[in-house]
Amino acid sequence: MKKNRGEEVMIFYFTGTGNSLYVAKNIEKNPISIPQIIKQTEQIYKADKIGIVAPIYGHEVPEMVKQFIRTATFQTDYFFIILTFGNRHGGAVELTNNFCKECGLNVDYLNLIQMVDNWLPSFDMDEQRKIDKHVNENLFKIISDIQYEKRSIQPVTDSDRQAHQQYLEIRSKMPADIFQHLYTVNDDCIQCSICTKVCPAGCISLKNDKVIYDMNNCQTCMACIHNCPKKAIRLNIPEKNPMARYRNNEVKLKEIIEANNQWKPSVKF
Repeated sequence: MKKNRGEEVMIFYFTGTGNSLYVAKNIEKNPISIPQIIKQTEQIYKADKIGIVAPIYGHEVPEMVKQFIRTATFQTDYFFIILTFGNRHGGAVELTNNFCKECGLNVDYLNLIQMVDNWLPSFDMDEQRKIDKHVNENLFKIISDIQYEKRSIQPVTDSDRQAHQQYLEIRSKMPADIFQHLYTVNDDCIQCSICTKVCPAGCISLKNDKVIYDMNNCQTCMACIHNCPKKAIRLNIPEKNPMARYRNNEVKLKEIIEANNQWKPSVKF
């Protein structure tokens, strides 16, 4: 993004398969990974413009992003949030804005950008790749809005709200711990440890040549299953296409690891 002379822009992001990272680094060259700073005791950030780019899961931002918003102090004249989604956003803008208000945070600009949906139980990644969602065209407009400090919240319709209520009704009929038993690892695993490095919550470790999951803090981002080179990680619920996986074409595996790896000292800013 082109900046005004002397202007400082600070972008924070959360990513599982690269979509939000792609958006973040198009807005600011060196965005900051939320998983890499979430454990820092001092969370005070100051810049001319501060923004958060995050995916939505179940029409809301990941719990780690909520935790970051709850604990951080943003000293800025212009605060914005960009949400990436794949199919239905379910009024995510309104839900996110309301959450920020509860945290005493005023959002100047809040918008959505539709990209590939990585939720394997519902979508075939091969089919998702074929859909032109006009990502770069929409991203260019968002970047322009931010550059000129447009102040607006993307409107939400009753249909959007109804979609979220339908989702909540479906979730209420599922076991409360369904996402605590989401993955299984088969014999194709080569103990490469990539899954341990791409998990933003540090839920995965390699012990005695076996992948061990501790799902208590799982963000359901699916970084592990999408980035496994042998497709050895599978879901315990049906998938649309078990042989299809996804990572944003403009994001390298190395970048996902740098963003999410919890098995290294925290990055300081």
